[in-house]
Amino acid sequence: MSNKGILIVVSGPSGSGKGTLLQGLMQGNERIKYSVSATTRSPREGEVNGKNYFFVTREEFQQQIQSGGMLEFATYCGNYYGTPRRYVYDNLEAGYDVILEIDVAGATKLMEQGEPAVYIFIMPPSMQELKKRLVGRNTETNEVIEKRLNAAREEIAAAGRYNYIVVNDVIDDAIDKLKAIILCQKCKTVNMKYMIKEVLTDA
Repeated sequence: MSNKGILIVVSGPSGSGKGTLLQGLMQGNERIKYSVSATTRSPREGEVNGKNYFFVTREEFQQQIQSGGMLEFATYCGNYYGTPRRYVYDNLEAGYDVILEIDVAGATKLMEQGEPAVYIFIMPPSMQELKKRLVGRNTETNEVIEKRLNAAREEIAAAGRYNYIVVNDVIDDAIDKLKAIILCQKCKTVNMKYMIKEVLTDA
């Protein structure tokens, strides 16, 4: 009998460094999988179905909603985006830990549904540092940056709903904290009951 994986829900404002931290967390760890979302938008050049997204029709997505096939979903620019329940659950049953990177609204939906997961919020060390990172990208106008900063304030205000907060100041330290959180979660009794049975069976 093998232990099931755990669902790791990660949120944080744009510029907090979620992607960098998750790449560091997953590097060299084949037992962690990044959840693949479903969307009704068309594939962009170079995107692969089943790797970048599951590309489905609007009708297929709506059927999944009605049948409870989506853990959470939202609409953006006229298209649906969501997390396929079966993809997540199949990987968890197979013993993989699954990372689900979603916004605060999506994470809140999962919390309200009572979805068993470890909820982690990635926090910038300060609003000044967050602005510095956004400006340093050189990809957006000042107006867009201000909108992102306003959105970040709202997201940070909701961080208290999460199980853990990781401040991304020094990248390697933040990655170590993520690893420690996941290890702690996996050692909780609720996730180790399989081990009790295995030890007693061998007695």
